[in-house]
Amino acid sequence: MTEARIFDTTLRDGEQSPRTSFSYEDKREIAAILDDMGTHVIEAGFPVNSDAEFEAVRDITEASSVTVCGLARVVEKDIEAALDAGVDLVHTFVSTSDVQLQDSMHATRQEALDSAIESVERVKEAGVECMFSPMDATRTDEDFLVDVIEGVSEAGTDWINIPDTCGVATPRRFYDLIEMVDAETEARIDVHTHDDFGLASANAISGYEAGAAQAQVSVNGIGERAGNAAYEEVVMALESLYDVETGIDTTRITELSAIIEEKSGIDVPANKPVVGANAFSHESGIHAAGVIENSDTFEPGVMTPEMVGAKRQLVLGKHTGQHSVRERLVDAGYDPTDEHVREVTRRVKDYGAEKKRVTMEELTRFAEDIGVPESQEGVRA
Repeated sequence: MTEARIFDTTLRDGEQSPRTSFSYEDKREIAAILDDMGTHVIEAGFPVNSDAEFEAVRDITEASSVTVCGLARVVEKDIEAALDAGVDLVHTFVSTSDVQLQDSMHATRQEALDSAIESVERVKEAGVECMFSPMDATRTDEDFLVDVIEGVSEAGTDWINIPDTCGVATPRRFYDLIEMVDAETEARIDVHTHDDFGLASANAISGYEAGAAQAQVSVNGIGERAGNAAYEEVVMALESLYDVETGIDTTRITELSAIIEEKSGIDVPANKPVVGANAFSHESGIHAAGVIENSDTFEPGVMTPEMVGAKRQLVLGKHTGQHSVRERLVDAGYDPTDEHVREVTRRVKDYGAEKKRVTMEELTRFAEDIGVPESQEGVRA
């Protein structure tokens, strides 16, 4: 893997999540953070969609230091709207699978191919970088897909995006597909994966392994239906597991995730990789004791909470052991004896067994009930 660029589509595909809408101000704020973090491409939206969308895409393009992309169907008004918005990259697409051509586009293969070539030619005529996507590529007849790739390549497209539009690819099959596409074109390869079977991030990584230079991702994985490959998962896998320097400031990932959670209205599951509340949390006594001694014992090691701007937590509950309780008591400014720790641990377990959350307020109450003395050193930072 020699190159691994990140194309963020939170503001476009992410906003297509059911019941999600970003305001103009939301888009500007999110784009500014993505820009500051060093994201390589920001797909700011679909300029032809509305006047407000056009203005947001235009203004984000003017304000950003990274490449800003606008989406366009292979129709003249879409292409012209994207060009008028001044984007650095026009991303144009057309369905290529028979099911979408017949029952959605109501077009023939030849019509799809002709419109794809004409759209790429128009973008290149304007002197703008072009990306072309054969929508639903993973369900497209392979011979026709090759025809399309050859056609848009001859027309001069800079990028070919291979989208797993309906999330049906597996990592092995996707690898083979990207490898085949790479052999058919001189254009750079980009991939776009969906999470219908929970494989979006794995498929994106597989795309890189097969020769793709870039993957499209969204923060928290939001997007159509089950969502997209997650920005945070793909970036951290590249950085931590593949030793690829993406150039992205990963220490702001948790901050970015929280902003998208708030503005999209889509809650981040506690067990969400990298950014979920449980990603660096430990309750089990054995795990917590190991982590207190050396965090690598029960965490990846190659990815730490500090790397993504998060904090490790020792959670109190029915599985908590004495090591965690002692650590939390000392952090809270107490100086417990072994007997104090045993008794507080017993109370924590009993309280947690009733499916109640053991907060610092409860821990303090348990400590005060049995007379745990305060430490002369006070609360530990």
